[in-house]
Amino acid sequence: MSQLATQIGEIATSIENFKSEYGSRLHGIEQRIARDPHYNDNDNYIGAANDNNPLAAAIAASDEIQDLTSSFRGKAVVKLAGERADITSANSTVGAGRSQGTSLVAGHRVPGIVEPYIRELKIRDVIGSARTTSNVVEFVRETSFTNNAAPVAETTLKPRSDLAFNMFSAPVRTLAHTFKISRQMLDDAPALAAYIGRRGTYGLKFVEEQQVLNGDGTGQNLLGILPQATAFDPEFTSASETSIDRILQAISQAEDSDIPVNAVVLNKRDWRKITGIKDLGGNYLSENSPFGLTDPRLWNVQIVATNAMPVGSFLAGAFGEGASIFDRLETEVLLSTENEDDFSTNRATIRIESRLAMAVFRPDAFITGALEAA
Repeated sequence: MSQLATQIGEIATSIENFKSEYGSRLHGIEQRIARDPHYNDNDNYIGAANDNNPLAAAIAASDEIQDLTSSFRGKAVVKLAGERADITSANSTVGAGRSQGTSLVAGHRVPGIVEPYIRELKIRDVIGSARTTSNVVEFVRETSFTNNAAPVAETTLKPRSDLAFNMFSAPVRTLAHTFKISRQMLDDAPALAAYIGRRGTYGLKFVEEQQVLNGDGTGQNLLGILPQATAFDPEFTSASETSIDRILQAISQAEDSDIPVNAVVLNKRDWRKITGIKDLGGNYLSENSPFGLTDPRLWNVQIVATNAMPVGSFLAGAFGEGASIFDRLETEVLLSTENEDDFSTNRATIRIESRLAMAVFRPDAFITGALEAA
């Protein structure tokens, strides 16, 4: 009887040990399920949901999907909350100023802003320049000189010569423009303000070069060199005349003013055309054409090739001493948030301006005309 009791006690101890071990294992499994996002509240495994994948997240949250069993027949509906768009790589953000990539496939963004090519501005480099503190530049020009100087005999009446003068003026003009930008853009894209300043400064200099060459003096325009230049009227001609000959004739005509001619302004297309001229044997006149660097000079005078000059025309002259730019205010870039309604609309104004005068002292020192004879 005692032996039977001992066996019953051993069996009871084994049962208690098994219950304790089973309880520990079950508790561990429950803890793992609680930490694993792949199980739902009903302890059903729902697959490896991707938090970055809206479809997987929607499936994981669907009660109908969680209740599916191997015996299910029919359909289950999954509703996608939030953005209602096809989950594809097609563009879903098309719009003015927006990226054409989707939330799934980001567009490849090239850093910075692709800006148009900036024209090389050269006219200022050959014109004399000075500063002024006034709003107008005045200068007196000799308009005529009657020179009667001559050898005379002793005690005889000396001949009298005469001079005439006239005063001319070149008013200081303002070149300016403004840009509007939101305060948010200044905060979110600070480089944009610098970009606007750079492009705006170029735009100002671009107009300045046009005014220095072609300004007609009306209204607030400068009076440029071309409207004041002397018409081409050469004192000599050349056999089989070419554009190169006509430039030589223009330089000679400008030299009648006794001021050194330092530049000839041509359109870039015309300069390329001249560098491509060949002799009767089919050889380029320039030894460096077409594979070398052709020095931009003709008849030992600097060539200024710029698209600011009309095609088919030239301007030869004494830019160094026959004319001058007087700067009253060099290019200035200012930003203000207190212009017009900027304060109430949360915007800023960028203003870019300069002030200058253009004085042509000797119009006879500048010759303009056509590169080809009519």
